[in-house]
Amino acid sequence: MTIVDNKKHGLIFAADLGGTHLRAATVDQKGKIHFRFKQNTPQVKDANAIVDAIVAAVHEAGGVEGISAVSLVVPGTVNVQEGVVVKAPNLPCLDGFRLAAALSEKLGIPAILENDANAAAVGEMWQGAAVGCNTIICVTLGTGVGGGIILDGKLWRGVDGAAAEIGHMCVDPFGGVACTCGSRGCLEVFASATAIVRMTREASPRYPDSILQGQDNWTAEMIFEAGQQGDELALEIFRRMGVYLGIGLANLINILNPEMIVIGGGVVNGWDLFEKHMHQQIEERAFPLLAARVKIERARCGDDAGLLGAVRLALLDRIT
Repeated sequence: MTIVDNKKHGLIFAADLGGTHLRAATVDQKGKIHFRFKQNTPQVKDANAIVDAIVAAVHEAGGVEGISAVSLVVPGTVNVQEGVVVKAPNLPCLDGFRLAAALSEKLGIPAILENDANAAAVGEMWQGAAVGCNTIICVTLGTGVGGGIILDGKLWRGVDGAAAEIGHMCVDPFGGVACTCGSRGCLEVFASATAIVRMTREASPRYPDSILQGQDNWTAEMIFEAGQQGDELALEIFRRMGVYLGIGLANLINILNPEMIVIGGGVVNGWDLFEKHMHQQIEERAFPLLAARVKIERARCGDDAGLLGAVRLALLDRIT
């Protein structure tokens, strides 16, 4: 394999490989995005088809000329040193696949691999809400609940690269709803977009006058919009969601004493509906000194957090 020396150009090709969409961008060393790309993630059984899709995206961006590295983030457990996807629940064809090496072989430039929530935390510290902080927790509230932890400026991956599975922290051990991870009562079954829809269906018989009644295919966004209009069912769901989120955050505050917790993901659009209930639980459950110290902020990088984090990690990896 021949590695092309594009160090003088300094652009990183960052890709965020989600279960639904493949998003990519070319980004410079200051975090400026020069090119964007988005397509549906190939629903395939062959990992090489995923590689081909990423390679095609690189060529769509103008090819490897001027690109010093590819930095890819995926939703799952990864072995960063080996560039291997250990487990990707939404992309099972990648389980055990040496994705970084496959990309390097195809493109002739270095490639690195990281978990998407870890990358989002790095992105928010570099270009977002946590600029200037050294110890932060990033919680992403999307289809599931993800997390990234940075301690004293260093991304904490854990012994097996699976740290910060914040969504699978137990917040309701007794009446716990079953989680896809095999446990019960996880934060993810109360604070994700999927959970908001499920809880709404469960509670809807108690609210016959809700404006959500008679509608099919509810989404978290629809429920949020109903809450903005004062719908009692929607308000109850976001209250409950905020309570469980606050319990989880209080645990994290007591354990890690962070400077800041950054909350991102699509569910954060409901911030005004759940923030009060979240803070109430933190005040009741976290040590007062630690609760007063921590700042809890909405993420600022939006969908670009993972891409920007991927770029920053590539720059820090010194492969460029």
